[in-house]
Amino acid sequence: MDSETHQRRRRGNATHNTVITEKRLKRSEVLAKKKAFEQLIKAAHAEKDHLASFPSYRHFQINGLSVCLKSGYGNKLSSTVKQYIQTLLKLNMEGPYGSEWQEEEKVKRREMVDHEARYIFVHEVANSNADDMTTEDTSTSCLENGGPLVGFVHYRFVLEEEVPVLYVYELQLDSRVQGKGLGKFLIELIELIAQKNCMGAVMLTVQKANLLAMNFYISKLRYIISSTSPSKVNPMIEKSYEILCKTFNDEAKTVFEWMSWRKTAQLISLIFVWLFHCIN
Repeated sequence: MDSETHQRRRRGNATHNTVITEKRLKRSEVLAKKKAFEQLIKAAHAEKDHLASFPSYRHFQINGLSVCLKSGYGNKLSSTVKQYIQTLLKLNMEGPYGSEWQEEEKVKRREMVDHEARYIFVHEVANSNADDMTTEDTSTSCLENGGPLVGFVHYRFVLEEEVPVLYVYELQLDSRVQGKGLGKFLIELIELIAQKNCMGAVMLTVQKANLLAMNFYISKLRYIISSTSPSKVNPMIEKSYEILCKTFNDEAKTVFEWMSWRKTAQLISLIFVWLFHCIN
């Protein structure tokens, strides 16, 4: 073997070894990143009361409505609260789900008591009691003897596309407290909780038939349709829902916003290829 051939082989082996090393390093970095994100999720779930960091959000009062908020866990719900959640879900969601509701209701009953489920419960406070209370007074009063339930938020900390997010499973309010700014107030709180716990985004699922909710999130709160939503993944297949998101960092933005443009371009390319074959 001449020296030139020998050198080429050495260079080839060196290049091959470098590629293997880079792949191992990349895999190691990916695993370390995933582990760090899982720790974030674990830490966020372990926090006892997410409202504790935002005392000014324990109470909401406007237009003759006064409520206070309490935290809760899915695996610690009383039978009364479970019944309330089931009843409100049926009242608010049976219409938008239509024929899918019978099966969806079973899913929601399982989800609501999961150990990963976290809650913010909305309790009504008599206006006569709330008028003269300070923020500290209303917080203490709500913790000790909250009034009747008029709504709730069910949320979880999860990994979506390897990004830690706060996922809103439900935001449900009694009809008589809707349209007063309470829903927006609750979502603002959820976004603060997400950012405090280093989540990359807030995500939620909305039925397309629920036009009021779609308008509320997209037009009023500036949420967008996520790249993970069925209409973005494959517009050719019709689904009854959209996945919406609001991102808080570049990584989440890349995954849940910018990727949708790439997927759309790929889909358009595939359609052109299909049309070309059909024509020819």
